Amino acid sequence: MNPTVIIMFLVIVGMTLVVTYFAAGKTNTTSEFYTAGGGLTGWQNGLAIAGDYLSAASFLGIAGAIALYGFDGFLFSIGYLVAYLVVLFIVAEPLRNLGKYTLADMINSRFNAKKVRAGAAISSITIVIFYMIAQLVGAGALIQLLFGIPYWVAVLLVGIMMTVYVLFGGMTATSWVQIIKAVLLMTGTVIISFLVLKEFNFNIFEMFTSMKTATPHGADYLNPGIKYTMPLDTLSLMIALVLGTAGLPHILMRFFTVRDAKTARSSVMWATWIVGIFYVMTIFLGFGAAKFVGQELILSTNPAGNMAAPLLAQALGGDLLMSFVSAVAFATILAVVAGLVLSGASAFAHDIYGQIIKKGKATDRQQMLAARYASIGVAVFSIILALFAQNLNVAFLVSLAFCIAASANLPVIIYTIYWKKFNTTGAIASMATGLISALVLVSISPSVMNPVEGVAIITGNPIFPLTNPALVSVPLGFIGGWIGTLLSKESDDKKYAEVKVKANTGGFRQL
Repeated sequence: MNPTVIIMFLVIVGMTLVVTYFAAGKTNTTSEFYTAGGGLTGWQNGLAIAGDYLSAASFLGIAGAIALYGFDGFLFSIGYLVAYLVVLFIVAEPLRNLGKYTLADMINSRFNAKKVRAGAAISSITIVIFYMIAQLVGAGALIQLLFGIPYWVAVLLVGIMMTVYVLFGGMTATSWVQIIKAVLLMTGTVIISFLVLKEFNFNIFEMFTSMKTATPHGADYLNPGIKYTMPLDTLSLMIALVLGTAGLPHILMRFFTVRDAKTARSSVMWATWIVGIFYVMTIFLGFGAAKFVGQELILSTNPAGNMAAPLLAQALGGDLLMSFVSAVAFATILAVVAGLVLSGASAFAHDIYGQIIKKGKATDRQQMLAARYASIGVAVFSIILALFAQNLNVAFLVSLAFCIAASANLPVIIYTIYWKKFNTTGAIASMATGLISALVLVSISPSVMNPVEGVAIITGNPIFPLTNPALVSVPLGFIGGWIGTLLSKESDDKKYAEVKVKANTGGFRQL
């Protein structure tokens, strides 16, 4: 156990706890708990969105995927980055204008139905749990490597800490932890990228030429087809990544932390630049790990490749840089899981408890208590599931969450904003079809079933051939909404006109 590592970890954890302490004094109402009172500026929320988005999958998972699979690993970076264009041009402004605290609020601005709200809440909680498993797996692998403690103890430790942030600090603490973490993560990534380029004499062409002989894959390392041998599998993954961001509840929730749609657009612009620069640098992380660490050591340390970035930091900068990078990775996980717990808790406390069970009559105190109990419930359930997913790559796990978000949430969001005939039955059908098809297809895919023992969760031949089912489940989500709408004759043109005006203008107050 390295003293430098311990000191770095204590500093990072200390900073986040101080933030939580001060935020706790400003978290007294449901608005402050869910959305920080809508008081964040564009650059602050942009950094927080980037902090939310640049998760363990981005830092640990993608670096490992590129190190092991070359071009196929970089597909994750491409997909995650392009996804922000969908958010910017289609979702950000209408969502901010129509919503209040959660995705269900936005959908319910057109369909005032308990079934729709319940469906949106269940979908959000499911996505949150999948995403949380990925973060906890990354955290468990990281702390197990650094401190030599059992994986389950590491997962439990992270679970307890993230719950503390949410219980006491709410969205204010979560936002500032994400801002701090985004700055630290970019700093660490820039340092490693600089050191990698230095080894190649700051010549990118020399780096690419060298990678042709750096791995057992030879020149194929720079070409597609090492991991994703089926073109349809690659297409399905990209659909999930590109469309999934616009349906992720913890990202969508960020647009409610600003005062208006103009600030929401500014937030996305800030986030896009930060995220874009980071994903370009994942090339240096992955190539550097493959060249200077080696695939054999990466795989022996963690079969999924999740420790490639910390191992690269140690190879190029010694224990000091590895300690800093590992502490930043830990802060990354803490920040993201805190945001996830908060979005899951708000879906339960605000939508299911506050609006369905209490019929909108719950007091602030009752909603706050429900949110805190829900935070504990989401955390415990995710921790239990993460204990069984130790050997799965975190970038892959997050891609499944993206698939569910693209299949269950995005069709409803787009139909709600842009389709005049869309109705309550269509909304329920769309969410149910997308969610169920994604979960069922994942459960019978090569991601869960594999004939080789130890490679996947279940040993056996997969029934569905694609590792990510988005190619099938996303169209099914749209088709389900279309068929459900046509089967029901209900339609409210007046309500649609009202929603259309509000989605584009924010209401008459901004006209």
